[in-house]
Amino acid sequence: MDRSYWWTVSLVSLWQVAASICYYTVFAATPFFRDAFGLTRFTVGFVLAALTLGYAVWLLPVGSLIDRFGEKRALVIGLVGLSAGAAAVAGAPTYGLLLAAAFFLGSTYATAIPGTNKAVYDAVAAGRQNLAMGVKQVGVTAGSGVSALLVTGLAGVLFWQAGFLLAAGFGLVVAAVFALAYRGTEGGGTAEYPDFRALARNRPYRALVAAGFFLGAALFTTTGYTVLYVHEAIGASIAFGGVVLALVQLFGSAGRLVGGWLSDNLPGDPQRRIGAILLGQAVAGAGLFVVVPATDSAWGAVVAFSALGFFVLGNTGVYYSYMATLVGPDEMGGATAGGQLALVVGSIVAPPAFGYLADTVGYRGSWWLLAAGTVAATGFLAHSVRLEPASDETAMRE
Repeated sequence: MDRSYWWTVSLVSLWQVAASICYYTVFAATPFFRDAFGLTRFTVGFVLAALTLGYAVWLLPVGSLIDRFGEKRALVIGLVGLSAGAAAVAGAPTYGLLLAAAFFLGSTYATAIPGTNKAVYDAVAAGRQNLAMGVKQVGVTAGSGVSALLVTGLAGVLFWQAGFLLAAGFGLVVAAVFALAYRGTEGGGTAEYPDFRALARNRPYRALVAAGFFLGAALFTTTGYTVLYVHEAIGASIAFGGVVLALVQLFGSAGRLVGGWLSDNLPGDPQRRIGAILLGQAVAGAGLFVVVPATDSAWGAVVAFSALGFFVLGNTGVYYSYMATLVGPDEMGGATAGGQLALVVGSIVAPPAFGYLADTVGYRGSWWLLAAGTVAATGFLAHSVRLEPASDETAMRE
């Protein structure tokens, strides 16, 4: 592979790592929010919901602007905003201001998926796109894993906000490096929302988006409650819970790399083979959501959550690769925003529901809720794979 390939993938992946470190600090800090603001498991869920609501509100406007003006400026501004948002969460003196800071942090993360996906599909040659997507998506899980260790590890040595402040500083440094080193591509469309009428007529894409709601609910709720669950239900320390969350992200990274490699190298029609990989990941995830609440030891939790990370957090690269087999190249920015919006809407609804069930009937019911949702996702995915794409020309180039 030539140098320009690795240069582009490395810079975009570095950006994604820094952005995810800032964004996922909130997910790692749920036990500290409980203690600092006197929250229940249910009200902790609203902090996660505020974070992802900000993401959802700005995702479509940002996606359309990236299609029009290109990704570089959006990614630089977005990372500066993420750094400011992480610092604001650390400095929030009340629960209300914590919700506002989380909303702002989520809003700035809206630049991530549309911008980095556009960078990959515009700059990477055919035959390398799926692996590049997998490598780039590893930046999400790697950043989240680092944030888990930062927040939970530094809290025991300094204070619980220390990890947030370090994440903010790192984000500003990477924003400067990215602004100087990344060339980017120019946008070519107009600054308008995606044509949802056309996308809504695309039946396999429509089914994928429906599945995305449940996949997003599973992914973000797992990330948000891992540390709290390991601490409260298993009886381990918060620091150990942070290690478990980091392992979830590490194995999620492995799942994304394996999924990207398989998507590039398995034989057959791209829609069928990539859709089948995503379907298999969802089936395995549904089963593991039943296994997790049956574990009663720290090391059992390590094994169960690591496997859960491989399949549940490991499916997002394949999710976008499969999407690229269903839409045209000029629709990829808008389709990505729509697909990501489905993931995010699921992540707004699910955490408070998960926390409410944990408060009222126990954690077993909460994990079973995610299992049921993932089963629903498998049904939508199976339906999508059986359908023909709406167009012969798709963003996935062979």
